[in-house]
Amino acid sequence: MAIVAECRRFFAAFFDFARDPTFFSAPSNSLPVQAFLCPFKLSQGANMSAAEPSSSEVQFSGPVHLAVDLGASSGRVIAGGVNDGRLELVETGRFVNRPLKVQDAMLWNHLQLWQDIQDGLRDASLRAQSSWSGANIASVGVDTWGVSFGFVDRHDQIAGPVWHYRDARHRGMAEKICEIVPKETIFQETGMQFMDINSLCQLIAAKQNEDSVFETAESFLMMGDLFHWLLSGERSVEASNASTTQLLNPATQSWSTKLLDGFGLPPSWFAEPSPAGTTIGNVQPSVAMDTGLHDVPVILPATHDTASAVLAVPAEGFAPASPDWCYISSGTWSLMGVEIPQPNVSPLCAELNFTNEGGVRGSTRLLQNIGGLWIYQQIRAALDRQGNAPSWAEMTQAAAGAEPFALLVNPDDPALVAPDNMIDAICGLAGRTGQRVPTDNGVLFRGALEGLALRYRMCLQHLEALTESHIKTIHIVGGGSLNALLCQMTADACGRRVVAGPVEATAIGNILMQMIGSGSLHSIDEARQLVRHSFPTQTYEPQQTDRWDEPAAKFATFFE
Repeated sequence: MAIVAECRRFFAAFFDFARDPTFFSAPSNSLPVQAFLCPFKLSQGANMSAAEPSSSEVQFSGPVHLAVDLGASSGRVIAGGVNDGRLELVETGRFVNRPLKVQDAMLWNHLQLWQDIQDGLRDASLRAQSSWSGANIASVGVDTWGVSFGFVDRHDQIAGPVWHYRDARHRGMAEKICEIVPKETIFQETGMQFMDINSLCQLIAAKQNEDSVFETAESFLMMGDLFHWLLSGERSVEASNASTTQLLNPATQSWSTKLLDGFGLPPSWFAEPSPAGTTIGNVQPSVAMDTGLHDVPVILPATHDTASAVLAVPAEGFAPASPDWCYISSGTWSLMGVEIPQPNVSPLCAELNFTNEGGVRGSTRLLQNIGGLWIYQQIRAALDRQGNAPSWAEMTQAAAGAEPFALLVNPDDPALVAPDNMIDAICGLAGRTGQRVPTDNGVLFRGALEGLALRYRMCLQHLEALTESHIKTIHIVGGGSLNALLCQMTADACGRRVVAGPVEATAIGNILMQMIGSGSLHSIDEARQLVRHSFPTQTYEPQQTDRWDEPAAKFATFFE
């Protein structure tokens, strides 16, 4: 039974490309590299896999909250409830989130996602009726990736396609919007990092392409809000994901009329943002008939997945003015930042291109979006197309044995955003930056990981400058917390203690916010205490940080 459980955890993580890098490594710094090859060792020692949903049947006997957790490449439905003072998780659905190519457009397959969500909710309802004796489904809520959105028309139907943020028509839009409204004005109004993928850039691309949705749309809904509408029939916009649009004022938590007017966007589209923890209604009858979730409240979590993940960071305290810890939500993207009480829209913040995104209970997540493990994943995808893709474990082993700092890869280089072949793109990047073109796959793999660690080091320095504080601990949550090599590189490069875990931070944070909204938890501090009591972590202490100084100096020249 233990081996079956570990197999299920392994293959579940293998297909989670959204926030889980899907490669495994041993949780202990002292284990030999051969331990990377055996997924069954993950639950030994530090028991890192215990942070994932249980594959055995947990016997819930009280309120159970359902988290629909959608990442950019996969989704899952996870049930959570408290047993004996510990939060326990059971996965009731897992599915791929695969974009569609229609003509030359890259779109989200939101209707397939909706079908998969209902399947997972139905499974949870059936378990509650059969094997979870005494349990009741207390609520449901959805979190998703940021920046993506859809529209609903006056007939209460989805209007038009839902565009993928990586679609080619969004490239260069971060510069083009500044030709319409000055860059300084946009930043002062939103405090947002400038990226082509921001919702504002997507909206202006749609307007410039004369999308018909501009004639039929009645309501603008972020991705999580779209699924909450499908669940409940109620249209709402949750504040944390609204803050990723580059249209929300972080100080007032309201839409910027200056930007809506400046860009010619109808104010009537944008409902007043609702805070996480709000009950917007019950599961509507047609959905209840299909899923069995009759009279179940729909409670808004922090619908932006990173905001939910940050809630689940096992740190002490909440939104201090001078933070001594930061977080990295690590997966396809890495979002690195601090949780503070007020937004920072200083000139330095604008210069460093940091973003102020909404957190729970009025907090601000001052952070930077970093390319993440996307490059690592796409290297393997390129090898797979050649017919010789290694396993994730083999990639990690090869990276561990490769020459250090033989290749410095900037994870935020525009050439690596969506290339046809990631290996060719990296080789081209090496040539342009005066580096040896890699001929060994291990150098490619290691370069992708070392580049992330060096980028984290730079981001840490900027965070400390912005907050005028000394950060002692870096919390890594999400799938990247499972990779011991990357975690140790991060500790070494940054010269800070790294605490890794929990893995399923986003789903945990989703559930915690539902518990707060329903009154079973009363504060963020209480929620984080429950996390610390329920899920193990692994600590990595910095070693030989001075070895990273010279590569860091060279890496910094890539940003000049």
